[in-house]
Amino acid sequence: MDVLPERAHDGRPASQRVLASWQRSQEYGVSLDQVHPAFTGGLDTESLFFQCGDQVLRDLQQTLAGEPISLMLTDSDGIVLNRHSGDDSLLRALDAVHLAPGFGYSEREAGTNGLGLALADRSPTVVRAKEHYAQSLTEYTCAAAPVLDPTSGRLQGAVNLTTWSDSSHDLLLALAQSAASNTAALMLTRSQGRTPHPAPRGEVFRVVAPHLEPGSGSTFALSTGWGQALDHASSAIAAGRVVAAVGEAGAGRVTLLAQALRRVQPRSRILSASAPAPQDLEPWLMLWTPEVGKPDTAVIVGDVDVLPLWAADRLAQLLIASAGLPIVLTAERLEDVPAPLLPLIETVVPLPALRERPEDVVPIALHVAARARGREVEITAAARRALTDHAWPGNVTELVRVIRHAAMRADVIDVRHLPPSVLSAASRRLSRIERFERDEIVRALSRPGTTMQQAAAHLGMSRATLYRKVSQYGVHVPRA
Repeated sequence: MDVLPERAHDGRPASQRVLASWQRSQEYGVSLDQVHPAFTGGLDTESLFFQCGDQVLRDLQQTLAGEPISLMLTDSDGIVLNRHSGDDSLLRALDAVHLAPGFGYSEREAGTNGLGLALADRSPTVVRAKEHYAQSLTEYTCAAAPVLDPTSGRLQGAVNLTTWSDSSHDLLLALAQSAASNTAALMLTRSQGRTPHPAPRGEVFRVVAPHLEPGSGSTFALSTGWGQALDHASSAIAAGRVVAAVGEAGAGRVTLLAQALRRVQPRSRILSASAPAPQDLEPWLMLWTPEVGKPDTAVIVGDVDVLPLWAADRLAQLLIASAGLPIVLTAERLEDVPAPLLPLIETVVPLPALRERPEDVVPIALHVAARARGREVEITAAARRALTDHAWPGNVTELVRVIRHAAMRADVIDVRHLPPSVLSAASRRLSRIERFERDEIVRALSRPGTTMQQAAAHLGMSRATLYRKVSQYGVHVPRA
C-alpha cells in the first residue's frame, strides 16, 4: 500500500474507498502494471436491464457526439456488455486495455477502477488517472453508477463513462448517475406495473423479552414449511453456527430467526439491524456493532446481500472476532452475499415465499388483525378464500399492510374490506382509467348478496360486458 499515496490523483490523499479497493486488489493478486481481464463468450443482451440500458446510452451518446467519452453498460459481475463512443482514438486505446464488450472489469479482474468500485460498494464512483491500481489504466478517468432493479432492489450492473485523464470530468459522475437512474426508470416502465422496490431505511431496533419479535410474532403455530425452517435455524444457533435465512424480501426471514433465537435463548434481548442505503452505512455500523458481545444479546443483521464490500468485510471481521456468539444473517439469494461473508456462513436456512405456504395466510392475518385492534377480529369464509388465493407478491409485508387497514375498518373482515389488488390478478400493467374501472367492478361485486345482473346494472353496463371485464382484469370475489 506504500505506493498508493505517490500515485493518488493530483497529489491529493486517496479516499478511504480507494485505499480499501487497493488493499483488495493486492489481495486478489492483480498486476500493478497491466490488466489481464478474463473474456467471456456469450453476453446477455435479451434482459430487460440490457435493453433499457442500451437505449439510454445510445440516446446519451447522441448528445455527446464529438466528445472523447466512451459509454458502457456492465452486468453485476463487471462484464462489459456494450460500448458507445464517437471517438475512434479513444476506442482503439480502450481496446488495448481490453475495456471492451465481453471482458470482465471487476476489482478482482482489473483492480481499482471506476466500474469495479461502483459495483463493489454499490455506490456512484469516480476513479481518476493515478487512482487506478494498474499503471495501464492511469491514462483514463472513469465514472460509474450502479443500477438496481426497481422492483426487486437487486443489483443489475453499472453504467460506466470513461474519458482521457486530462479531459474535463467534472460532469462525468453526474452523467453516469443520470443514465443509471434513467435506466432503472425505463425498466420500471416496462416491467408491467410491478411495485417499485422501496429504498432501504437501515432500521435498527431491539426486541426485549418477553415482547414479540419483529413481524408476525411467535404466539401461534404455522405451516410445516415454516416449522421445518424454524427447527433447522434453532438447532444451528444452539450449536453456535453462523446462520443465514435466505428467501424473498418480506417472507419473514427476520421473524424466523428471531423466533429461533428466542427458542434457544428465551431471556436474551434481540438486536435487529437491516442494511441501509450505502451513504448511511457508516453511522449504521457505529450504531449497533458496539452491542455485539454484550451479555444475553443476540444480533440479526438483515439484507447482507446488499452490503458493499467494505461493509461486508467489516462485518466479516466482527463475525470472526465474535465466534460462537449469536449473530445471524438474512439475504434474498445466497449467491449475492459478498465474498468476505460467504465462507463464514455455516448453515443456510431457505424460507419459502408466502405463496408457497398458503396455509400460513389466515393464521398470520388473524394475528395481525388482533394486534391492530387489541382484540380478536373475525375474518369471513369468503375473505379467507380471497386471502388464501392471492399470490402475495409482497409476501408477509403485503399481507400485514392489507390486514391492518382492513382491521381498522370493520369488526368482521369481509371481501369488501380487502383492496381490489387482492381480488384481481391482471396479467399486464393497467392504466389509471383501467385501475379505476377494475376497482369499481370489485366494489360492486363485493357487496353482500350482489348478483352479476345487479352489479352490471349498478355499473351501467350489460352483464356480458361485466363478464368480459371480470375476465380481462382477473377479478375473483369469493362468495360466502
